[in-house]
Parts: sequence; C-alpha cells; structure tokens
Amino acid sequence: MPCVVKMRTKVFYAFLGVFLAGVLFGVMFSVLSPGSAEALFSNLRQFFGGTIGENTDRFSLFTFIFLNNSRVAVICALGGVLFGVVPAGILFFNGFIVGLVVRYLNAQGESLARILLAIVPHGVIEIPAFAVAGMGGIDWYLEIIGGEGTIGERFFRGFKKSMRMLALAIVMLLVAAFVEAYITPVVASSV
Repeated sequence: MPCVVKMRTKVFYAFLGVFLAGVLFGVMFSVLSPGSAEALFSNLRQFFGGTIGENTDRFSLFTFIFLNNSRVAVICALGGVLFGVVPAGILFFNGFIVGLVVRYLNAQGESLARILLAIVPHGVIEIPAFAVAGMGGIDWYLEIIGGEGTIGERFFRGFKKSMRMLALAIVMLLVAAFVEAYITPVVASSV
C-alpha cells in the first residue's frame, strides 16, 4: 500500500507540474506573440460569453461550471487509462489558457492581484480535482497491466478504483464551482 500512495503522490505532483508548465507556456506565448494571444483571448471570450453572459445569475453560472468541469473530469478519468496522456493534455491546456489570460489581462492594465483573485480561490480546488480524476485513470491502467486475476477481473477492479477517484474529483469540483460562482466574484471585486 505505501508503494501505491508514493506512486499516486508522484503522479499528482507530476500533473500539477504539467499544469504549471502550461501556465508558463501561456505566459510566454502571450509575451512572444501578443497579436495571436489577443486573437485567442477574443475567441475564448466570445465562446464563453455566448454561453454565460454578464447577466447570468449565480446559480446558472454554478450549474454551468460544475457540469462543464465534471465532463472534463470524466474525460480525465477515462483518458487516464491511456498512460495518463489525456489528463496531462487537459491540465497543460488549462494551464496554457490561465497563463495566456493572466498575461493578456495584465498587459491590458488589469491589476495582477485582481486577476489572481479571480482565478486562485476556485483554481486551488479545481486543478487538483482534474489531477485526482486523471490519477484514477492511471490506477485503472496499472490494475489492468499489473493486477491479479483475469484480464476481465483486473479491468473491472481498475474501473472501480477509477470511479472512486472520479467521485472524489466530482465532489471537489462541486465545491470549486460553488466558490467560482459565489465567492470568487466577491473576492476579486474587493481589489
């Protein structure tokens, strides 16, 4: 059991490292290609603005965020069985977007403190939740290749492990969506 905990810890921190690498790449992209960063930011704003507008009530925002993030967590869990490539890609992409948005808004004159207050309160729960979901997929993969019993037994035992981790991730995402919809706007507007 201690070996499994040690492996999970390494995978968890590796996933967080991939997210941070994505943040760094997003910032670098925004610095090296401000025109492209502006176009991408504009596309993101248009995409999400069409889904959630300025006048969206908080419960609708909470529901949208939770359902969208839960969908991503399911993809992380199911994709984690592919050597962890899918959740790593999702975390890198999320990090890239965070880095791009932080740098772009800061370059437009927005206070770095305000930007971080709009991201960090829910992000410290949301990003680890995606990592937990991905770890579940990796547990599934490891059970399939190294577990005891027939391939069918290993497959279903690994699937159960993955679903337990996914359940934990979804609870974390429920809390993160609540924070993002109800708490983050108040905290960010205080600066």
